[in-house]
Amino acid sequence: MALAQHVDAERIINESRDHPVKKHTHDRKATLYDIPYTSRYDVEVDLPRYSIPETGVNAKVSYQLLHDELLLDGNPNMNLASFVNTWVPDECNRLMYENLNKNLVDQDEYPAAQAIHERCISMISHLWHAPKDATALGTATTGSSEAIMLGGMSLKKRWQEKMKAAGKDIHNPGPNIVMGAEAQVALEKFARYFEVEARLVPVHQGSSYVMDPKEAVKYCDENTIGIFVIMGSTYTGAFESVQGMSDELDKYQEETGHDIPIHVDAASGGFVAPFVYPQLAWDFRIPRVNSINASGHKYGLASVGLGWIIWRSADYLPKELIFELHYLGQTDYSFNLNFSRPAFPVLSQMFHFLNLGHSGYRRINENNLSKARLISRALEASGYFTCLSQIHKPKNQGASNISPVITKAASNIIHGHLPEIDDPAYYVEGLPVVSFRFSDETKEKYPRVKQEWIQSQLRAIGWIVPNYPLPPAEEDTEILRCVVRESLSGDLARKLILDIIQVTEGLLNGAGPSYHMSIANRRQSTTSPVDVKRGGTLDTQHISEHTSTYAKTC
Repeated sequence: MALAQHVDAERIINESRDHPVKKHTHDRKATLYDIPYTSRYDVEVDLPRYSIPETGVNAKVSYQLLHDELLLDGNPNMNLASFVNTWVPDECNRLMYENLNKNLVDQDEYPAAQAIHERCISMISHLWHAPKDATALGTATTGSSEAIMLGGMSLKKRWQEKMKAAGKDIHNPGPNIVMGAEAQVALEKFARYFEVEARLVPVHQGSSYVMDPKEAVKYCDENTIGIFVIMGSTYTGAFESVQGMSDELDKYQEETGHDIPIHVDAASGGFVAPFVYPQLAWDFRIPRVNSINASGHKYGLASVGLGWIIWRSADYLPKELIFELHYLGQTDYSFNLNFSRPAFPVLSQMFHFLNLGHSGYRRINENNLSKARLISRALEASGYFTCLSQIHKPKNQGASNISPVITKAASNIIHGHLPEIDDPAYYVEGLPVVSFRFSDETKEKYPRVKQEWIQSQLRAIGWIVPNYPLPPAEEDTEILRCVVRESLSGDLARKLILDIIQVTEGLLNGAGPSYHMSIANRRQSTTSPVDVKRGGTLDTQHISEHTSTYAKTC
């Protein structure tokens, strides 16, 4: 029988079921059906998959069916594609469970939860150096995407007010907003959803794959409502220069009279930079910054479903965006896109603020950066890869130095000399992200080996390490990217390095793109892995020993 190009698996499963002469009747009271693995739900009882069943099943069975299906998901700790936090202490889980049913919007019924929300806003405002002579205003959101929408709408409303006061048309040609081409999709969503022209500034190797302020200002005019400046590229983890952008806009204003504000998208960097780069000016210390957003559920370490936006002062949130509510028991004010939302993510955020304090956040972020440097140096030391992320490069090497030549630090690993400097301030600022690609020498020597095969093989082991192209203008370059979070222990970091090197060597030695093909071919191969850098056998054990030394410090 010839195999069809498409098989309806659901139809085949239904046709392959047993059809007993006497159909068992589902009895909700039967104890047999109370025990998940001795029930016959999966064989005899027709539970529809895409419509609500006529009759429900026992709670234990419902739990077990869904629990077992969810076992097919990946291990969150091995998901290095996501910036989202995947672990909280047991005490935090207990606190969230106790408050699972509280609706944050109902301020009259849950005043304590609302008070904690307001304290979080105050703490974050201080963290981001809000002006002392103004009352900073902010709110929790369901994530950075909602926060970006609110920040963008504020910029648009303020621009409209300014244009109307000057007697100018707000529709032709209409508003625009400037951002780097590496911007996360939420920023472009704002522009599309709220009818603002998105002007994307091309990024390139010379700008470290982030927006160059001198280039960005060329995209501005009197209809520019603002500029999104990104504190942490999702491609390489690099920070865009908020101060540099502000300086260019100061010059632009002197030349044209156009006053263009900045909104900082600090989705990840907002809870990294204050703790490990305290001298870096990126927040409300820069007068041109109107508003800042961040994800509490990323490096804020809260549970998933939490974002924050803070405005410089109440003057920067247009009154048209604020709504009065009178039907929940008292007069409340709302300026969110979502209405009802759970209180427990906010409580999770406060838990971490109290539990960790400045020193705890600093320790965790320094640890994350140390592990990211470890992985970066080891991958470059292997000779197979070049890192495009730069948090492992000393500042004196220059932020745009992305050479395939192995760095001095990586060379030290090979020869057994470990760098002693662990202060993040010594290195180029950025998120704990490792972005890497095949080195030029590897690509030249093994042109048939596709980098994307590494993603597939690592996925079979359990690691989720995405492979994807850089933004437009650099899309011919593909990168693999690892996001280092608190849950990636030093031992897991060491295992990740060994797995990446082992998978790569299998591919270079002729293994197939699938993991199982690779294992089979590796067993048949009698050749040793080739070190493309030195022309001999790569001493992975030597690298392993030194990466292990680093891991102990993590």
